[in-house]
Amino acid sequence: MKWIENHEISGSIHKSKILGDFFPFVQALAKVWIELLDSCAGGGNRCPVELVEVHHQMCMELFRFVTRVSVLLPEIEAARPGCSSGREALCRLNIEIDKANKLRQHCSESSKLYLALTGDSVLSRCEKSRNLLEQSLFQVQNMVPILLAAEISQLIAELRGAIFSLDPSEEEAGKVIKELLHCYASSTDSAEEHAFEAIQVAMCKLHITSLKSLLIEKRSIKKLLGRVGEGETKRRILLLFLKLLNKHGKSIVTEQTENDSLQQEDSRLRYRLDDAEVDVLRSSLPPDEFKCPLSLRLMYDPVVIASGQTYERFCIQKWFAEGNDTCPTTRRKLANLSLIPNHTMKDLISRWGVIHGVTVTNPYMEAAGAHLLESRSNSIASLSSSINNLPFPIDFSNSSLGSSDAGPVSYAKTLNNFDAILEETSDSIHKVQSGIGIQDMDLNPLTRLSSLSWGSQCILVGKISNIFKHNDQSCSWMSSEDFVPAMIRFLKDAHDLNDLNAQILGCLSLSMVLQKCRNSLPYLNDDTFALLVSFIGTEVSKEALSVLKVLSSHQYCQQKIAASGALTPILEMLDDENRELQQPAIKILRNLSVNSRIVSLITPKEIIPKLIPFLEDTALARDTLIILKNLCITEDAASSMAETDGCIPSIVKLLNSESLEDQEHAVALLLSLCSQCVQYCQLVIDTNERVFSDLDTICANGNSKGKALAFELLSLFSNDGESSGADVDISNGSTIDYTQQKSSSKAPGLLRKLFSKQGYAAKSKE
Repeated sequence: MKWIENHEISGSIHKSKILGDFFPFVQALAKVWIELLDSCAGGGNRCPVELVEVHHQMCMELFRFVTRVSVLLPEIEAARPGCSSGREALCRLNIEIDKANKLRQHCSESSKLYLALTGDSVLSRCEKSRNLLEQSLFQVQNMVPILLAAEISQLIAELRGAIFSLDPSEEEAGKVIKELLHCYASSTDSAEEHAFEAIQVAMCKLHITSLKSLLIEKRSIKKLLGRVGEGETKRRILLLFLKLLNKHGKSIVTEQTENDSLQQEDSRLRYRLDDAEVDVLRSSLPPDEFKCPLSLRLMYDPVVIASGQTYERFCIQKWFAEGNDTCPTTRRKLANLSLIPNHTMKDLISRWGVIHGVTVTNPYMEAAGAHLLESRSNSIASLSSSINNLPFPIDFSNSSLGSSDAGPVSYAKTLNNFDAILEETSDSIHKVQSGIGIQDMDLNPLTRLSSLSWGSQCILVGKISNIFKHNDQSCSWMSSEDFVPAMIRFLKDAHDLNDLNAQILGCLSLSMVLQKCRNSLPYLNDDTFALLVSFIGTEVSKEALSVLKVLSSHQYCQQKIAASGALTPILEMLDDENRELQQPAIKILRNLSVNSRIVSLITPKEIIPKLIPFLEDTALARDTLIILKNLCITEDAASSMAETDGCIPSIVKLLNSESLEDQEHAVALLLSLCSQCVQYCQLVIDTNERVFSDLDTICANGNSKGKALAFELLSLFSNDGESSGADVDISNGSTIDYTQQKSSSKAPGLLRKLFSKQGYAAKSKE
């Protein structure tokens, strides 16, 4: 610019023309030059803003303004504001630009931990630079040409609107570091306990997650130490940072690297829903990976520890709380005791549970109380002492409960003895009923039930069963996933010992727990169902059927019950004259008949004759109708119903039942049957002349679903009547006349007219 002003220019191009054309070019060139200086590492005290990792956004925002001021500064100097205030403003602008460059260099070279600690100070310095730049520009605004003044005015407006703020992660890291320093100021011992966790959080938030970044951080701290004097607070803080990084840094970085690998693997698993994963989700058996290695239960909140193994959070925290610092699986010492949520595993378990109708319960909600964890280490001892101190009226030391010839003790007498034992513990039960004192009961021995003597096992099973019996909230205090597996083992031992009384007690207890905790049914293997089925046909039939009745209401158990061979002995129970066996057998068949795969395993000609008598039983008629309706999906079953004596009449008779629901299910069954074949419609009509009036009554007075079904069945009869009248064969004239006379005399309304027309048509053909 000065060269143009001081030299003569020949030709027709005027000097002002050159200035006007080249001024934007020179301005842009200056901007590029300054940006080039900014990006050059050797440019004095300047360093690239991209190298700033902590407080990056604030530095970027500040140096966006510094760059624009630097571009305008040569033009402001060229305007030569002559007054002293103008010169002072120019000096301040140069000073602030220099300070801003030093702040940028400080943020790029300093320790990340120290920058996080002093975040408020950096924020204050940025705001101060912004304010001083604004004030200086405002002072020179009226001392420069109009175009330049307009640019300065726009820049001032942007400076006033600029907002600086700390990054949330860096702010959180700063808070953690400050809290740690406060702990060291008050108590060194207390601070040492929290140092690892605090420094881990800070390193994670500040992205010190690799060995290289850890080395850079240590070098930055040492560089800062070389600039501060002895005895300064800043030096003590930096030495503490260096000590913590030397002590914990490598293990934290190693763990973070492993976690990153796990997360990458999780990401790959998440987006690779291949055939193998689909097979896992479809399998009725949960994979071992879904179970916690410590509890062998499905995980509610899976977490990854430093060894890379996944555990239930509740279980691994208990493991650590007991003083262990090793991996339960590998037995190797862990670098740290941190827990990383395994979201992918939790998602897979959740999806598997939804598909198979299994609810994974929260182990924290199942815990009996906050101090239950403290008593787990001596649970067996406390159980033994508590049992020994109870005033039980029976001395099991001289009796052989594990033997089939233990003495002439009758089944009823033994149950009475168990009742007496439970009554003696009424004080404890009363506390449980009141919701008080259950936290004082040691429930963990259930998982180690087999370590007790057989007599003590029987007492404990009866005691816990009584808790479930007398308190509806027991499931929220004690997990069925603890009780049920222990109970299955108890039943197996009772079976192996041929102890009839223990088998009865075990089945009663298991049935009670399953009824109370329907929504938290644990996984049961095939051997469990085979064991329960083996009890059918023995003196434990009633209790075993009660257990199977509860299990049959769960979708994932239905196929297992059928696969265990239970259908044959259950059907045999229908022939038994004992109503206490017939009733649960009918309930089980009703639940199983919902499953079309199981229906295909049932022979209609075998089961239908057995079911007909139960249509006369008001308590079981509805369940029987549902079974027949579910069976009726197959042609063989429909044919068997039509051919079996008494089946159709018994169903039609229920149209006149006092129960609206029984009416509804009877109509639904007839509709399903008649929809398959025209002959079945005629068979139903021939069975009972009141069928039309009964259906009319249901249309008028039945429940909403019954009304709709009855109307649909009447419509079906009408359509079938028309088609049979149109396609009638002369050879069957006598039969048709009989049905037409019967129908025309009894069928009301539209149907009576319909069958009257059919009779007239038939007679005309004759």
